[in-house]
Amino acid sequence: MLTLVRKNRRQDLGSLSRLVRKYGCTRMVVGNPLYMSGDISPQALKAQALARDLEQETGVSVILWDERLSTSEAHRHLDAAKHFGNRRGVIDQVAAVLILQSFLDSRQ
Repeated sequence: MLTLVRKNRRQDLGSLSRLVRKYGCTRMVVGNPLYMSGDISPQALKAQALARDLEQETGVSVILWDERLSTSEAHRHLDAAKHFGNRRGVIDQVAAVLILQSFLDSRQ
């Protein structure tokens, strides 16, 4: 699994744009970190701005997807897999997989 390390907005968009071209992506799913109440958080505003910038940069559709509780669920998955060591490097990857899977499941 590939994990991008954030640098700055311009470089991040460039990296994602290259991946879109390389893999022929037609859509992207971006986690939308809403408050538990469903209200828009400051981080959700940033995610929404990123989604707009990604659409402009890449020309592909970007879907914002509710990511509430994805990190908690990722911890549960790692617990079940008996991965009790340092989770720092994998927790966001697992959460991203869960967000994408939730989106895909909703389409069936």
